Amino acid sequence: MPCLPCQDKVNHIDYKQTDVLRKFVSGQFKIKPSDHTGFCRRHQRMLASAVKLARFMALMPFTRTQTRKK
Repeated sequence: MPCLPCQDKVNHIDYKQTDVLRKFVSGQFKIKPSDHTGFCRRHQRMLASAVKLARFMALMPFTRTQTRKK
């Protein structure tokens, strides 16, 4: 069964779309494995790179303790 990005012919996962990326991280901001996301190996690597870049650019937190309490 092809993954969702393969069906939609996605060639790039943008690190700036943090609302989309947050769907693929756990409550402790760990990247979910491919059996939970349903992505193929190629798109899982793209997802991991996008999440890591978003963390580096301070768009997403590394851990749950880094989030602001409102």
